[in-house]
Amino acid sequence: MTDSTEHLRILIIDDDPDVRRVLGAMLSALGHEFTSAEDGLKGLEAYRAGTFDIVITDIMMPGQAGLETIGELRRHDPDVRVIAISGGGRIQGPEDVLIQASSLGAQATLGKPFRLADLKRALFGVVEFG
Repeated sequence: MTDSTEHLRILIIDDDPDVRRVLGAMLSALGHEFTSAEDGLKGLEAYRAGTFDIVITDIMMPGQAGLETIGELRRHDPDVRVIAISGGGRIQGPEDVLIQASSLGAQATLGKPFRLADLKRALFGVVEFG
């Protein structure tokens, strides 16, 4: 990665505490700071209260789902950089919901599970081309 992706401030929004923990460890290993939120509403509050370079949000969450969260983030900040992640749902696979996330403005998408190299590529793409 180039210097432009060093020390990013990233907001993780995911209802699964294990995903938040593992994703946080991955981001820390890459030298980034992160803040976590357990659902879309808390994620929006955190985004409004803080300063973040990128938001990584799950799509399938109880309460306010990720697609709605992406829309709200865009209304608040049209320049927000978003990476959408999903393992899919009961009816739709991860590809279906990630296509919807892209149409709402997510600059990158990752299907769960993903590897550190996948995350690194997504971060690079969002920063360099986002």
